[in-house]
Amino acid sequence: MNFCSQCGAPVVLKVPADDDRPRHVCPSCGTIHYQNPKLVVGCIPVWDDQILMCRRDIEPRKGYWTLPAGFLENGETAADGARRETLEETGATVADLTPYLMVDIVHIHQIYLMFRSRLLAPEFHPTRESSEVKLLRKNDIPWDDIAFKVVEKTLRYYLQDRPSDRFPFRIDKIEKK
Repeated sequence: MNFCSQCGAPVVLKVPADDDRPRHVCPSCGTIHYQNPKLVVGCIPVWDDQILMCRRDIEPRKGYWTLPAGFLENGETAADGARRETLEETGATVADLTPYLMVDIVHIHQIYLMFRSRLLAPEFHPTRESSEVKLLRKNDIPWDDIAFKVVEKTLRYYLQDRPSDRFPFRIDKIEKK
């Protein structure tokens, strides 16, 4: 950050009084600019024994497979954001969203919250964000072409839990390599 969003003056990086870490501070108007992690929300959309996945048609990781997920917008609940992202990326509508996995990715300032969900109908299509959308069985998941480590973790946990039909809420993290 170079300039204050309140008054436009250049900001400086310093530890404000009563704080413990450097923040961008505007010496002109005194505004402290807090930068916090972004929340990414997504779904594991399920139809019978199949999972709806999409091939990314946008960067990063264009051409790789993922579960529908994206940044939560202001003014929406986490579940509403996951529903919206699923619709935007697959054209599908989901219901019965249940929190399933939270993953901290501290080095890129993101927190993922993934929900289990049920497709209302096996109706989906490519979108501006996805070049291909498919229902995949366990043996058809393209493990070598998964876009993100968090998606791989989510799928592995889900497939591990599915035989027992017990899906405990999990918390995990991804460390920088």
